[in-house]
Amino acid sequence: MSRTPNYEFQEWWNKQREKNNNLDPLNDAKLDHSHSASPPPFTALDVDSSSPSSSVASKKERSRSARQLSWVCLLKCQQLAASLGWLYGGVFHLARTAHRRIADSASLRGDSSRLYRAIRVFLVVVIVLLGFELVAYFKGWHFRRPDPSDVLGMLPVVYAVWVDVRARYMSPPLQSLANLCTVLFIVQSVDRVVLILGCFWIKFRRLKPVASVDYDAVGISAEDFPMVLVQIPMCNEREVYQQSIGAVCILDWPKERMLVQILDDSDEVDTQQLIKAEVLKWQQRGVRIIYRHRLLRTGYKAGNLKSAMGCDYVKDYEFVAIFDADFQPTPDFLKKTVPYFKGRDDLALVQARWAFVNKDENLLTRLQNINLSFHFEVEQQVNGIFLNFFGFNGTAGVWRIKALEESGGWLERTTVEDMDIAVRAHLCGWKFIFVNDVKCLCELPETYEAYKKQQHRWHSGPMQLFRLCFFDILRSKVSWAKKFNLIFLFFLLRKLILPFYSFTLFCIILPLTMFLPEAELPAWVVCYIPGVMSLLSVLPAPRSFPFIVPYLLFENTMSVTKFNAMVSGLFRFGSSYEWVVTKKLGRSSETDLVAFEKDSEPLMRSNSLHRSNSDSGLEELSKLELSKKTGKTKRNRLFRKELCLAFILLTASVRSLLSAQGIHFYFLLFQGISFLVVGLDLIGEQVS
Repeated sequence: MSRTPNYEFQEWWNKQREKNNNLDPLNDAKLDHSHSASPPPFTALDVDSSSPSSSVASKKERSRSARQLSWVCLLKCQQLAASLGWLYGGVFHLARTAHRRIADSASLRGDSSRLYRAIRVFLVVVIVLLGFELVAYFKGWHFRRPDPSDVLGMLPVVYAVWVDVRARYMSPPLQSLANLCTVLFIVQSVDRVVLILGCFWIKFRRLKPVASVDYDAVGISAEDFPMVLVQIPMCNEREVYQQSIGAVCILDWPKERMLVQILDDSDEVDTQQLIKAEVLKWQQRGVRIIYRHRLLRTGYKAGNLKSAMGCDYVKDYEFVAIFDADFQPTPDFLKKTVPYFKGRDDLALVQARWAFVNKDENLLTRLQNINLSFHFEVEQQVNGIFLNFFGFNGTAGVWRIKALEESGGWLERTTVEDMDIAVRAHLCGWKFIFVNDVKCLCELPETYEAYKKQQHRWHSGPMQLFRLCFFDILRSKVSWAKKFNLIFLFFLLRKLILPFYSFTLFCIILPLTMFLPEAELPAWVVCYIPGVMSLLSVLPAPRSFPFIVPYLLFENTMSVTKFNAMVSGLFRFGSSYEWVVTKKLGRSSETDLVAFEKDSEPLMRSNSLHRSNSDSGLEELSKLELSKKTGKTKRNRLFRKELCLAFILLTASVRSLLSAQGIHFYFLLFQGISFLVVGLDLIGEQVS
């Protein structure tokens, strides 16, 4: 119940302001010279001690002021209590969620990787060292090394020997490794700054590729449009198949000059039937669309695309546009990308930018949006303008079929078939164009488990490819500048060195320097340069500036996944060949649905499918209901590597607190909390 307002204080305050405004010290000095030496009034209330009535009024005013002050204090206390209650409720909710997931044995899956076993041993060592250092701290040995000759007992002797061993034999190699990682960190930071400067130069000079033909111009007939093949590879994509097929079928392109291939690798029978029914629906509306299903699902996506390109009718088409199952191109996508091929016989690929329908869904999608915005706005655009080469993103791109064939076609040797074909086409002399103003809607992974699997594939595949094509790059006929760009910048610096120093420096070396204080990392390595790099990374997504600190911490948290993937791909461990389809939820914005309905309405009027009188329509609806009922139950889970690293960093932060290292303590504390939040799966979609 709200407190009734007090008008007495407001009336008193207004009277005092009027008195203060009417007060003129200069006139008072002329009328009474005896008061000229007295100090000017500093309050709006004049007190005359000789008058009893004024004394009584002064007491009343003071009592009112005290009453108002107490009310203000009570209000502040109420606000503080509400804030503490909200904070307590949030912490209690997180603790209860964490306890429930820890108690749920199904959420904690076994992790038998070599990296996890090494991290677990490291955790045990760190905990033992912390206990040792705590005893030394309370004994006073932390400030002065104990002399074994002066102190009796075994523990002082052991600690003195430990201090001598770590100073002579352990700290020097650790310091050398720290210096190496620092140099790599600086080199990678310089590379990022150069990319940012290149992006600024593109914006300043307004550099962009220019198309030589406009297919919307007057006088362009259907015969002037080139033949385009549109492919949608998918596998058990029951949540998104309808959106992608519908978006492709309403592309603004002459129907007789376009063929849509639905390349379905699904092993779920009900999903196959749903996709077949969707293809049949659009066929009855006049769209040239066919359904293909492989009995032997070999080679994953590369094998699927390779099989589709082997069809006899492909030789009649000049270009092929590829979209993943969760991508929804705008109707004018082909009219904005295909014109760049006109007059450029050496152009192999036109890549469009991704846009995300769920970038504000949760904290995980917001952080992914920062990362991918930098990738497209800076990396892809700068490399496309200045080098005519970048890694194909696997979707939302148009290829010249002749370039695919001359480069060897799709190969099944890695899990990054898109990067593989891009590198081979570049070595054959083909050029690429990135169009930043053409965007294709897609969906970001909303769970950390899906995002982690995606990043593992994206970082293990490049190392597989680098191992396979290293000597091909050296033997190729391209210039040495392009060879240097491919080997050092494209593969080593951005695919190998980045995850190596990020994990080693901030997750291994920094905690060790707390227990081996003779080796140290300066504050500018721990805090200042990472902060500047995070600021530069957020520039392409200015609305994400409030998430700079979470982005910095999350990127360091993801370093364990990227490092593990990089090592497994480089040394051909079994997990490097795993292909897990990234789960999607089929999200679309309201504006996208309205636009889709508006664009598809003419087709529905011209050749509609009357499902009320169709057995196939009823059958499709029944199968759709069946697929909804038989969906798998989702659950949040725990991630062991992240939890172990969280305890390592929090333990190191306690050791840092003993040494009064401010910046290192706060970094270790917040980075440990970040690992803990991710390890408990509290960052992405939460399943109640």
